Amino acid sequence: MELRTLRYFVAVAEELHFGRAAARLHMSQPPLSRAIKQLETETGALLFTRSPAGVALTPVGAVLLDEARALLDRAERLRLRVSAAAGGATITIGILGDGTDPGTARLAAAFRASHPGVEVRIRDTDLTDPTCGLRAGLVDVALTRAPFDETALTVRGLRSDPVGAVLRADDPLARRGQLKLADLADRRWFQFPQGTDRAWQSYWNGGEPREGPVVRVVQECLHAVLWNGTIGLAPLGHDLPANLAVVPLVDMAPSRVVAVWNDGDTNPLIRSFVGIAMAAYHP
Repeated sequence: MELRTLRYFVAVAEELHFGRAAARLHMSQPPLSRAIKQLETETGALLFTRSPAGVALTPVGAVLLDEARALLDRAERLRLRVSAAAGGATITIGILGDGTDPGTARLAAAFRASHPGVEVRIRDTDLTDPTCGLRAGLVDVALTRAPFDETALTVRGLRSDPVGAVLRADDPLARRGQLKLADLADRRWFQFPQGTDRAWQSYWNGGEPREGPVVRVVQECLHAVLWNGTIGLAPLGHDLPANLAVVPLVDMAPSRVVAVWNDGDTNPLIRSFVGIAMAAYHP
C-alpha cells in the first residue's frame, strides 16, 4: 500500500467525485480510478459506493480515511525529521499570483534572513488549482488567493486587493472610471477547466454562471481578452500590456491574498513562514 495511492484515496474521499479529485491531483481520471480499484483489491473491501447519485464512502472507506490521514501525516513528519537531521531541511512553497508583488519580495527576503540554511523550493501553479498542489501533497504551504474550498485546510489572510475588469483598450467600457458587474452581463467571460474548485470559478465569474473560452494560465486570460474581447478580472495594481486596460469593479468583493496549509501539519517551518508572511504583507 503506497503513500501515493493513499493520497489518491484521500483526495477522492474528500471530494466524493473522481473527476474533481483527478483535477485536484493534476492527473487524468482513468489512472486514478485504476489506483482506487487496486487499493480496494489490496484491502479486500469496497471503499466507495458508486451510483448515478454520486460517490460515497463505505464504512470500511471511512475507517481507512482516518488511518490514511494519520499515516500520511506521520510520513511527512518523518520526512522532515530525517531531512533536518541530515542538514537538508526544506520547505516547498506553492505560489499562485504575481511574483513581482512587493509583499512576496519582502517575504522572500525575510524568510531567507531567518532561515539561511533551509532550502526553499517553489512550485508555480496554474489557475486550475488555487491551493497550488497542497491537497495532493506537492507543497507544504501555499501563497495564493481565496476563495476556494477550505475543507481540511488552515487559511490566514494576508491582504485584500480591489478587483477590476480587464478589457481591450479600444473597448467602449474601457473609458469608464468604474464599472458594475451588471455592465458586463451580456459579455463572454473566461472559464477554468472542468473540475476546478467551484468557489474559485464562481468568484472569477462575478458570482454568476458565464460562458466563454477555457483558460489555464494568466497569459491565456489576457490573450482571450485581446483576441476575443472576453471579460477578464484582475487585482488592481498589476501591470498589463499597453493594449489592455483594467477598470475598477465597485460591486466586486476584494481578492484575498492568503497563506494556506493542511490542517494538523505541525511542520515548524510552516508556522515560521506564515508568521513572516503576515509581517511582510503588513509592513
